[in-house]
Amino acid sequence: MNSDNRQRALRPRRSCLAVPGSNPRFLEKAQGLPADQVFLDLEDACAPLAKPEARHTIVKFLNEGDWSGKTRVVRVNDWTTEWTYRDVVTVVEGAGVNLDCVMLPKVQDAAQVQALDMLLTQIEKTVGLDVGRIGIEAQIENAKGLVNVDEIAAASPRMETIVFGPADFMASINMKSLVVGEQPPGYPADAYHYILMRILMAARTHDLQAIDGPYLQIRDVEGYRKVAQRAAALGFDGKWVLHPGQVEVSNEVFSPSQEDYDHAELILDAYEYYTSEAGGKKGSAMLGDEMIDEASRKMALVISGKGRAAGMRRTTSFTPPED
Repeated sequence: MNSDNRQRALRPRRSCLAVPGSNPRFLEKAQGLPADQVFLDLEDACAPLAKPEARHTIVKFLNEGDWSGKTRVVRVNDWTTEWTYRDVVTVVEGAGVNLDCVMLPKVQDAAQVQALDMLLTQIEKTVGLDVGRIGIEAQIENAKGLVNVDEIAAASPRMETIVFGPADFMASINMKSLVVGEQPPGYPADAYHYILMRILMAARTHDLQAIDGPYLQIRDVEGYRKVAQRAAALGFDGKWVLHPGQVEVSNEVFSPSQEDYDHAELILDAYEYYTSEAGGKKGSAMLGDEMIDEASRKMALVISGKGRAAGMRRTTSFTPPED
């Protein structure tokens, strides 16, 4: 993984806030919310007649707004529509310097990602942007996309995340539920487990982040928390938020606890010491009552990485034992 990809992998995306690109009031309010990522939407949140003007509204807000500390993303329309190329050209030519990623919905195969990559490269060369800096987020929203998710994940060095789109996916497989993200009646297990794990495996194979999609019952905060905890338990990096009331919950659920973060940092410090000359060049050692080794270090790296990306500060420090 090159240094640019390592930087991308560290972007916090615990909460990914959807904002209609045609609504200036929402675009203004989103700047003050503590979401890790904001994506300005030209797809489902924009009526067809509003899309052309929304492109220019998004350019204005990307260039003039204060998005400090946030990953800035625009979701364009999918390649089966007539809007996609103009979405990309208008937004990237107009505000590419203030854009981190383009989100492509309803991705079904690698060629669709590669087409976006090629278009982005041509625009970057034309307007003088660093070629390859703008990332791609691919949204999996139907059965074909899930079947092809491995090749989608590997389709471009610009790829940063794979996102689950539950509403369209549920419709594409005829799932018997009208509540997005909730379990269909009559099925005793978790109907989303395979889908989420399939996305997660493809993402991790190619060093990408995995993001869970929206929960549409926006006033049911506890319902949101429950489905967010499911994705976080599997290893997902974050989840979409559609309402300000969901932001803090998502940030909390996808962050390690202070105790776990401190413990992870202690493991890393202790392992570094015990494997060094000063620590006896040991392959394993005791940290209190716990044996730590290389596997412990790898697990701790995951927790510490999430904590550091979330801006957490450790409250403990490792002290080497006295001889």
